[in-house]
This record gives sequence, C-alpha cells and structure tokens, in this order.
Amino acid sequence: MGRVGVLLLNLGGPEKPEDVRPFLFNLFSDPEIIRLPFAALQQPLAWLISTRRAKQSRANYQQIGGGSPLRQITEQQADALEQSLAQQGQDAKVYIGMRYWHPFTEEAVAHIKRDRIEQLVVLPLYPQFSISTSGSSFRLLEQLWQDDPALSQIDYTVIPSWYSRTGYVRAMADLIAQSLDQLPNPDQAHIFFSAHGVPVSYVTEAGDPYQREIEHCTDLIMQALNRPNAHTLAYQSRVGPIEWLQPYTEDAIEALAEQGVKDLVVVPISFVSEHIETLQEIDIEYRELAEAAGIERFQRVPAMNTHAGFIDDLAAMVRESLASPPQHFSDVVQPDKPVKIYPQDKSAWGMTPVAEVWNGRLAMLGFLALLLEIVSGHGPLHLVGLL
Repeated sequence: MGRVGVLLLNLGGPEKPEDVRPFLFNLFSDPEIIRLPFAALQQPLAWLISTRRAKQSRANYQQIGGGSPLRQITEQQADALEQSLAQQGQDAKVYIGMRYWHPFTEEAVAHIKRDRIEQLVVLPLYPQFSISTSGSSFRLLEQLWQDDPALSQIDYTVIPSWYSRTGYVRAMADLIAQSLDQLPNPDQAHIFFSAHGVPVSYVTEAGDPYQREIEHCTDLIMQALNRPNAHTLAYQSRVGPIEWLQPYTEDAIEALAEQGVKDLVVVPISFVSEHIETLQEIDIEYRELAEAAGIERFQRVPAMNTHAGFIDDLAAMVRESLASPPQHFSDVVQPDKPVKIYPQDKSAWGMTPVAEVWNGRLAMLGFLALLLEIVSGHGPLHLVGLL
C-alpha cells in the first residue's frame, strides 16, 4: 500500500469579523449557489451581496465570539483521526477541504498532490448524504479530477454517507444520555432532534435521500439509547417562500410547550461540529423561543467534535474503505433514480439545488426579482447570516 491520505470535507466559515465579507463574496461567486444567465455578472453580483449582507452576518457571528469555530474543531478532528488511525495500525495523512473558506478544497488537493499521496479516502463530515452538502463537494472534486490529469494517478474512494455506523450511533446515544442525566427527572425529558432542513423538492423531485437517512438515523439512535423518553424530529434553518421538510423546529418547540413539556433535550443530529447553527441558532434563538413558550429546562446535547468513540469509528471506516472496492465520484448516484444527481444541466440558469439551501427557490420570479431581493436585504438571503 502506498502513501495514504484522508480528505475531510466540510463547509467552512469566517474565523473573524473581517473574514465575513470576503467569505460571502467567495460563496456567491460560486455558480453552484446562484447560476446567472451571463457569467460576467457573477462576481459583480457577489460583490453586491457580500457588501450588502456583511453587517448583518457579522452581527450573528458576534453573538458567538466574532467568528466560526468550525476550522479549529475540524483541525482537532483531523489530528485525532490521524492518531486513531496510527493506533489501529494505519499510517495516513489527514487533510481538510472546506467548500467556501480556508482551507479550500482546492488547497487540500494541492497539498495531496505535493505529498504524493497514492491512496485517498474522501470522507465528508456530513453523516447523512444530501445533494446540497456532500453532493456539492463531490461535484467540485469531480471537476478538479477532470481538469488535472495528474490526479488520475491517485487511487481514491468516496464515502457518500455513514450515519448508520454502530460507532457513530453509539457515540450519539452516549452524548444524549449524558445530557439527560444532568436533569432532575431524566426519563421525563423530551428528546428533540433538530436537523438542518432542505426543500421538499430535493426529496420529491431530485430523489435526495437526506430525509430518509435522517429519519433512519433518529430511529437507530433511540434504539441505542434504550431510554423511555418520547422524542421528536424537526428541521431547522428554513428560508424562502417554498416548502421545506417539516415539522419546522420553531413550530415543533412551541407545540411541545403547549402540550406541557417542561424539559427539552435538543440534539443537533446533522452536525458533528459546533458552528453557527448550533451555537447561535439553537443555543440563542431556539432557547429564547422555548423559554418564552414555557419550556423550563432547555438542554442542548453537544456536537460530536472529538468524541473518542466517534473518532475511532471514523478511523475504522477509513480502514474498511481502503480494503473495499473503490467508489468514485461518478458512482455517487441516487439509488432509486436512473440518473446522477449532479452535475447540473449546464444549459439551466437561475437557482440551482445548492442555491435553494441558502436562498430558497426563487428562479421562477425572474432574475430582476431575485436581484431586488438581494439588494433589499429582505427575505431568503438573510440565511447568509447563519453560514
């Protein structure tokens, strides 16, 4: 076996206030976020959005210390994964590739080439697959491989999703149990799984397996937990005028309060690292909403971060992937659809599936309406404050 590498994929985020505007510029310079009819408009529009939205986005990050901790935590995960692999007898170099901020995926691939990695495991830090998260990064990597013949010398394999692994499920159950046991009546607390939402059209039209995988993951965790607590699954971070997966987190919290629930243990099921959506959206916004609705104790289960069981299971997954037939970017297809989820039809323009995650599906309103939405600062684009 040659030199082995592991590429961890994640979203990325601004690390300090001055990073916010250039981060937003990078985000909206990507045609996978907003696809325009004229490519020359992409960067001017990205400049307009980033300039207009930077103040609001910085204010959100200021609530959690001024920047995202995602890079630092991911680096800690990478170090822990290297150590766990070494303990399991596998020497490997772990790289980090962020989609929209440093270290960019392109930077990671350049380092992989420089280090002459011969075998590579591509491991997204998203337990459940979605076309808007892992799928987006796979599209980028597939393009990089197509553009650089030297990368074809690397024997790589892709791990599309891993939410059902026993080690991960047990680690989640362990963290939930610890949070429950901090309450005066652990068995009476309601366990509230909050997953990042996606538009319903992802599931019904594009065949995204995300909802199915989230629901299955929730069931597996509750089975492993083996406690008598009632539980609810809901979806956070919805934006725009279209329908997203339901129930919505804010509605579900208020409904539980009306039913008399007093103790709520919130589980960020689709996140393995602390970031803006756990630290600001859940810990601040949803906590305030819950308390106002009558919830007396709001306990949030921490993200996985460097939980030993989680890291050891990632290492085992890497080793198993190296010993299994490889999966390539072109192999990542939706099981019940005859066509690949990506890449998008290059003749299409407007809001792509990835754009829906950030902005809502507004292409039908036309480019001028979309531009007005961006400039005014009202509506779906407020999501950039939650990146």
